[in-house]
Amino acid sequence: MAVYIWEAKTGKGEKRSGELEAPDETTVRVQLRRLQLTPTKIKKKPKDLLGNIKFLKPKVTQKDIVIFTRQLSTMIDAGLPLIQGLDILAKQQINKTFRDVLTDIKTNVETGSTFADSLAKHDKIFDSLFSKMVAAGELGGILDVILNRLAMYMEKVMKLKKKVKGALTYPLVVLCIAVLVVAVILIFVIPVFQKMFADFGQALPAPTQLVINLSDFFKKNIIFMIAGLIAFVFAFRRFYSTAKGRKWVDSLVLRLPVFGPLVRKVAVAKFTRTLGTLISSGVPILDSLNIVAGTAGNKIIEEAILKVRVNISEGRPIAEPLMETGVFPNMVVQMITVGETTGALDAMLGKIADFYDDEVDAAVDALTSMIEPFMMVFLGGTIGGLVIAMYLPIFKMAAAVGN
Repeated sequence: MAVYIWEAKTGKGEKRSGELEAPDETTVRVQLRRLQLTPTKIKKKPKDLLGNIKFLKPKVTQKDIVIFTRQLSTMIDAGLPLIQGLDILAKQQINKTFRDVLTDIKTNVETGSTFADSLAKHDKIFDSLFSKMVAAGELGGILDVILNRLAMYMEKVMKLKKKVKGALTYPLVVLCIAVLVVAVILIFVIPVFQKMFADFGQALPAPTQLVINLSDFFKKNIIFMIAGLIAFVFAFRRFYSTAKGRKWVDSLVLRLPVFGPLVRKVAVAKFTRTLGTLISSGVPILDSLNIVAGTAGNKIIEEAILKVRVNISEGRPIAEPLMETGVFPNMVVQMITVGETTGALDAMLGKIADFYDDEVDAAVDALTSMIEPFMMVFLGGTIGGLVIAMYLPIFKMAAAVGN
């Protein structure tokens, strides 16, 4: 279907304009008349050739969605109609991709679709959690409250991700720099020393000879090593894209000595925060668990949540199957039991999420404080070892001359 740009007048003579996706101009006129608008100008929107190239399109970030959600919540709370709020936010949006999405959502709502259904058509930007909560908000007449709750939830999830990424970024950057420096030394610096040592006419110390052999190996096989690394990354991604591969890798991650507990704590914090937000918004428990499983980010945890969902659908309370999975800590299960018994499960899940947010903070700080000295020792030891190995023959020659 093509996109048409239209201009029209209301019964009071007010001018309106917008875009509408339709098979032909006649359909556009019919839809505008349904909205009690008299069309004055309709033309087909020219195709943006560069806009069809995916990698040239600006991406819609989580921050864009959070700002949109909070602004729309404020507008609706102030009494502004949903369509007018969407129109204002679409026109002021800088990100072209997001502007087009909001315009399409506004058009769908204008033509009779619910806001939740319109969001669900753009599931790559607004996930099932977002659309389900909006549906609950529309049904209960508390859309502004739900949107505000969604914005708070997404902000906390973004903060959690930022902490974990921040902890992993430093060691990765240091490791990349170390590899780059060592590669430059082996490929460009060591050969200079090698030519100088060839004139000595003496056997080189074992560390020096080892470094020279390593340099020769790098120079002869650097292309094969880069190709092998690329092939490994490609093969790993293909393996991880399979159900069996993802399950094996995610299981391994949870068993890692340092990162495993951190990943588990992040998963628990995200699970309890998401489930608590959905339940408090009026989304049924079975639908909530289905959504939470899809956003788990770890195949083992996802399967555990789905097993819990099956058990609940058979009439069991949530705490017992959670304990049986072996994924969730005893403290979490016990607190959920109390919340379920007292009828305040959503509030209890929120408290667990806050607790595990603090646990993630502590784990990230401990991980960072442990990694920093380790990386410094690794970087200093590697480069220092190479430098000492290359100067050993010079020290040996200096000692011989002194004697």
